[in-house]
Amino acid sequence: MDELSIAIPASLVSDTPHLREKTTKIGAVGRAASIFGVDEIIIFPDLPNKSQQKEIHLITTILSYMETPQYLRKRLFKIQPELRYVGVLPPLRTPHHPLSNRTKDLVDNEYREGATVSHDDKGTLVDVGVEQHVLVPNRTLPIDTRVTVKIKKAKYLEAEIADRYEITKYWGYRLPSSGLPLGELLRKRAFDLVIATSKYGKPIVEILSSLRSHWEASHKILIAFGAPAQGLFEIAKQENMNLDVVSDFIINTIPNQRVETVRTEEALFATLGILTSMVNKG
Repeated sequence: MDELSIAIPASLVSDTPHLREKTTKIGAVGRAASIFGVDEIIIFPDLPNKSQQKEIHLITTILSYMETPQYLRKRLFKIQPELRYVGVLPPLRTPHHPLSNRTKDLVDNEYREGATVSHDDKGTLVDVGVEQHVLVPNRTLPIDTRVTVKIKKAKYLEAEIADRYEITKYWGYRLPSSGLPLGELLRKRAFDLVIATSKYGKPIVEILSSLRSHWEASHKILIAFGAPAQGLFEIAKQENMNLDVVSDFIINTIPNQRVETVRTEEALFATLGILTSMVNKG
């Protein structure tokens, strides 16, 4: 597997009235995605007769803020009502959220997330979370733009722009702004393996061997989750599609649940935990 994506519905926080609790729930999604190395979080509209742009914007904004290293947040995010309660978000502590904030701690070939500060005839200065900015020589980049850099000469505070795909460590999740319903998303994106989660799916222990072989042969995997008020079967029916046709597996990762419904963020932890331990061994 080269890339793991999850699809979550815009109705994720529809059952939560207050922004503080919405923020907490969205934070659980970001935390689960980071713990299990999710590369991409896709938010899809799941109510065909209602505009959900406000909900998609809220979830995307909070998840984006959460994924951004703390030392860049004030520079890259303006004050906005959606971020009022971000103080309740848990830290990610992923490799691209380093704790070291001293210039002397920079080392050659280290990767850092940064934001462009200024540029002149020498190049562009980038804030990478230490006392002094590093220079990307001979490059003129837009100001206040997030970039990934590789420290080439720590002694001289010199860096180069890096491609995050060259980094072998987990480097956070992306948030593509597709806005596509689930069915259209599956038609337009070339996923090798699509896994739907549902309490009506097959218990994972019954299909583990087959699922593992498909997982190991796939480069782009999508795991889709339902909403608080309706599962993926209901969402698929609204879009006039058959969930069995558009997905390769429909699995139940909590076959003995003792509650009527499992919340999306709870299903994320259960499903990603089981799949990454039982299927993606290593």
